[in-house]
Amino acid sequence: MAKRVLVVDDEKLIVKGIRFSLEQDGMEVDCAYDGEEALEMAKQKEYDVILLDVMLPKLTGFEVCQQIREFSDVPVIMLTAKGDDMDKILGLEYGADDYITKPFNILEVKARIKAIMRRTGSKQVKAEPSKTVEVGELKVDCESRRVFILDKEVNLTAKEFDLLELLMFNSNKVYSRENLLNLVWGYDYPGDVRTVDVHIRRLREKIESNPSEPNYIHTKWGVGYYFQK
Repeated sequence: MAKRVLVVDDEKLIVKGIRFSLEQDGMEVDCAYDGEEALEMAKQKEYDVILLDVMLPKLTGFEVCQQIREFSDVPVIMLTAKGDDMDKILGLEYGADDYITKPFNILEVKARIKAIMRRTGSKQVKAEPSKTVEVGELKVDCESRRVFILDKEVNLTAKEFDLLELLMFNSNKVYSRENLLNLVWGYDYPGDVRTVDVHIRRLREKIESNPSEPNYIHTKWGVGYYFQK
């Protein structure tokens, strides 16, 4: 079954080039040229990955990504014209999985898309029998990938859930940021360890009653992070 990709950019030549290249690899490609159109398409159809430009008319890429995260954990790769670190971190703050800085090589774009598809595909193949784990006020349903605090559902991104699941099932084991980056994002992920810090912070904001004094995800200073039951 062909992989479905949504490409969102207001520069039609860029969209045309990406679309042609991805279709050459047998992918099914839809295109959107502003934030509102992208959001509507993401609601109407399931995609395997979304390529999302930051600078868009009507809604910015960050706003689109944030709203998509309210109903979907589809992998999102942000396209940014700036090499500025803040743009990259902001993209991750809003729930993006990866980012590519313009101008980019189409081969790099295809490599990132395929890497994300491999990771998400392997997770589906290795799906385990239903298991629900409860620790204190936290309940995690690993089959449906849903998380609850005091029976109220908390919306996590795909990577936030992957981090929580890994740490939770290896409680008290300290993982370095580099190790987490490799295990959750993959050895071919080009980002750096700040990606882990951003996701840990967002995860704490969602599951901890007081993120600055966490009950679940702790920091081992100078080493990394661990989950404490």
